Parts: sequence; C-alpha cells; structure tokens
Amino acid sequence: MDVPHDLRYTREHEWVRIEDGVAVVGITDHAQDQLGDVVFVDLPEEGTEMLQFEKFGEIESVKAVSDLFAPLTGEVVDVNARLESEPELVNDSPYGEGWMLKMNIANPPELEALMTSADYERYVREETGA
Repeated sequence: MDVPHDLRYTREHEWVRIEDGVAVVGITDHAQDQLGDVVFVDLPEEGTEMLQFEKFGEIESVKAVSDLFAPLTGEVVDVNARLESEPELVNDSPYGEGWMLKMNIANPPELEALMTSADYERYVREETGA
C-alpha cells in the first residue's frame, strides 16, 4: 500500500495535497485497490461549493459504486476531465494522473482534522485487521 507522507487523508480514503494554496483531491491507493478496475467517475462541476466530509460524487468499479466525500470545505476550481474517457487513471496513478479535483480552501484549519500518513496507515491496518 502506497501512502505518500506529504498528503493528508480522510476516513473515507480520500487524500489531499496542497499546491500553491489549492487542495488537490483524489482517492488513495488502498481505496482504488479495494474497488478494483474503475470504470466511471462522477465529479462535480467547477464552481461547486463543497462542505467538509459531505458527498461530492461517485466512483464506479467492476465491483461496486462508492460515494466520494469532500476532505475540506471550499469551491471546486478544476476537475480532471481526463477521467471521463480514462477512468482507469485512478487505478494506474491514484496520487498522480488519477487526481479528481482541485478546490480552494475556505477553512484552512480543517486540514488538522485530516489524518497524517502514519495515522492513515494505522487506520487502514485497524480497518482491515492486517
């Protein structure tokens, strides 16, 4: 399981990377592995306002459909349009080309409510019993 140390994580298996004051959001390597082959990603439009931990979209794989949850409160400023025609990028590169959206951060202290990489690794071990 790949868990980059420079990201923050949610209990729903989303990750956040801060780049020049903008939050880049995707799902973790563990999440994509559990889902299996991703076949569709439903994402919000640019300009959509999101609240921390509220649903913002869905991801569909050959195994299941799962909800996606906003790791922070803010406005969507960019969406990864490549995922429309190449949803498999989520499997191939969950922390790179498979990113889902970028958002402005309305409440920076919310970052502190997210897990560090060590916290997330411990959480997944507890969740999976590994």
